[in-house]
Amino acid sequence: MNRAKRIAVLLGVLLVLCAAAVAVLRMEEHQEQIKTSGEVVLQIDPDAVQSLSWDYNGQTFSFHRDGAWSYDSDAAFPVDEQKITSLLTRFEQFGAVFTISDVQDYAQYGLSDPLCTISIGTSDTSYEISLGDYSSMDSLRYVSFGDGNVYLAAKDPLDEFDLSLRDLILNDQIPDFDQVTSLTFSGAENYSIFYEPDSTASYSADDVYFTEQEDALLPLDSTLVETYLSYLRYLDLTDYVSYNTSQQELQQRGLEQPELTLTVEYTGQDEQGEEASGSFVLHLGIDPQTLSQAEEQGVAVGELEDGDIVSYVRVGDSDIVYQLTPDVCRSLLEASCDNFRHRQVLWADWEDVTQLDILLEGEQYTISSQGSGEDRTYLYDGQELDTAALQDALAALRADEFVDTAPSDTLEISLTVSLDNEQFPTVSLAFYRYDGTHCLAVVDGEPVSLVPRSDTVDLTEAVRALVWSS
Repeated sequence: MNRAKRIAVLLGVLLVLCAAAVAVLRMEEHQEQIKTSGEVVLQIDPDAVQSLSWDYNGQTFSFHRDGAWSYDSDAAFPVDEQKITSLLTRFEQFGAVFTISDVQDYAQYGLSDPLCTISIGTSDTSYEISLGDYSSMDSLRYVSFGDGNVYLAAKDPLDEFDLSLRDLILNDQIPDFDQVTSLTFSGAENYSIFYEPDSTASYSADDVYFTEQEDALLPLDSTLVETYLSYLRYLDLTDYVSYNTSQQELQQRGLEQPELTLTVEYTGQDEQGEEASGSFVLHLGIDPQTLSQAEEQGVAVGELEDGDIVSYVRVGDSDIVYQLTPDVCRSLLEASCDNFRHRQVLWADWEDVTQLDILLEGEQYTISSQGSGEDRTYLYDGQELDTAALQDALAALRADEFVDTAPSDTLEISLTVSLDNEQFPTVSLAFYRYDGTHCLAVVDGEPVSLVPRSDTVDLTEAVRALVWSS
């Protein structure tokens, strides 16, 4: 190779090296424009915002404020203003982890065709916020505000804005009640339950809920009542089917004449922590087709298959109607008085039992006691007894069905239970044969329920074991 060619080759190599050096310098210069930020890069006062809209996942949501927030597409939509404020709070002090300045190619950050675009307007300023891709290295969202920069957001706005319209509705709320003072049913059931913690209408101090029956107070099982109240306390009012319900829609959903209406009087605390009282009304409607199916099958609505039960609920005169799940519908429909009654024939505390006078097969037996409370012991014919089996047999006597049928068959066993209770010194129990499966339980002379005959047999055997072994 002659000298001229060698010089030409060397010049070519030099040019290539110079071009590479320039490229490296430019790349280093661009990299220097990516800097750690950790600063607040956008500040918008939520109280100053007059409009908010965003496009995401093929959907557009748009709201404006004219005193209160309103949904642009339907002014009747009840907007949850706290939710809108929560969305805006994201930009009150918007921080960035990194700032990329003098951006030339927005596509590499997913911002030439943003995943989501958020528009915020105040009285004098409009903001357009674009959300792009995730940074593959940092798993942070690229965001731009149209100022020539791209930011890696400290917190991803899409976490807040990935929602549907139903997430923005101002749902009805069940009041935060502490104690229900009365619960009134109308419609399929018609009676009231009262909270009477100091009542003397029961021999059990645990009985605080009562209902009126034939001019007397009937004690109810507090656990069963509280369980029902928990269905109300935690009722999920989110699955709305209409937020501007017409009279025709109420009729179509069985709410023009509800299957069941509940009126709840309660006490609780106000925002200042002071005791307050209030009330709310809940209407339960059954879809007419569901009612027809139940009638055709000759069963109650709650006995239908899950897929056949369509029901709705409405709070007071609210324009919002919610659909219930079949399980919740069943729970609310189980509102008959019998559902809340004590199923145990005798629910007295055994420590309060001072004596039992028993009639079995024409023979009288008396089991007495000495001492009191936990130290009480029981005796028959002067001998101390182990009454565990007798206690278990009495506790097992539970109603299969409540009835008011007068006894017409043989008496199996009767007991007069004496109690350490001034209001109820005695409770008399009698069990009559009813059929091959049940005995009729009569309490204080009134027929109450049918109990399994096998449990009555267990009671008689427990008595025999005590008195025959003494």
